Amino acid sequence: MASNVNPTVRRRRLGQELRRLRELKGMTAEEVAERLLVSQSKISRLENGRRSISQRDVRDLCGVYEVEDHRIVDSLMQMAKDSRQQGWWHSFGDIPYSVYIGLETDAASLRVYDPQVVPGLLQTRQYAEALIAGALPETAPADIEKRVQVRMRRQERISAAENPLRLWTVLDEAALRRVVGNRALMREQLEHLAEQSQLPHVTVQVIPFEMGSHPGLNGQYAILEFPDAADSSVVYIEGVTSDLYLEKANDVQKYSVMYEHLRAQALNVEQSRQFIADIAKEYAEYTH
Repeated sequence: MASNVNPTVRRRRLGQELRRLRELKGMTAEEVAERLLVSQSKISRLENGRRSISQRDVRDLCGVYEVEDHRIVDSLMQMAKDSRQQGWWHSFGDIPYSVYIGLETDAASLRVYDPQVVPGLLQTRQYAEALIAGALPETAPADIEKRVQVRMRRQERISAAENPLRLWTVLDEAALRRVVGNRALMREQLEHLAEQSQLPHVTVQVIPFEMGSHPGLNGQYAILEFPDAADSSVVYIEGVTSDLYLEKANDVQKYSVMYEHLRAQALNVEQSRQFIADIAKEYAEYTH
């Protein structure tokens, strides 16, 4: 079954286990780094799952932590081997947010707030093309197409017949009003959004401008939750040059509470669907 293992999630689980072993030993990351003659940042990256973990790394760390149970060592070594496999997204080459894709691929549910654009999982191909081209004006057409293909592949989690991703998205009205591409394209995008919102595992809510100030004004973020209890939830915040992943329980709790406030201030599901449909009609009138 190793070929079906998500390498990103495997690295994360392995990192969590290595951190647990270090803490049981009562050692700091700095102390471990000194013992192995490596940088403290390497130990931190291994533990947070952002860095590929070799079987040699596991062997060395188990030695430092004096793990004597060979079954534990063998299990960790196998996890390290599995974590070095490539996910489907690697076939597209260097993807800047590959860590996020790995997490999203294995997530059971995803809560997204976006103040500016329709979330990637609910975008039409034409909207995605226009959005990426506008957001990354110096990107070559071939690279834009690659990003679009990856986005379309990610959407298979929504259309999956078995265990589809449970998606809850809260949008600011600005995401519906911002004309990406042209008005005809926006009409198609909003009609698609309204259609997708009728799926039993997809919930879409809108916060109208008239609601005024709300907790989402600080920007876009996503909360990923996983089917395995051993995998802690993650808050993902996309950046221009680097992304931020928050995994501490306190951080996840704060963003979860903020999301509940957003859901409470947004229009309900039926009102949101009608709101989206009304704006789509406005775009249709402009195109005639």
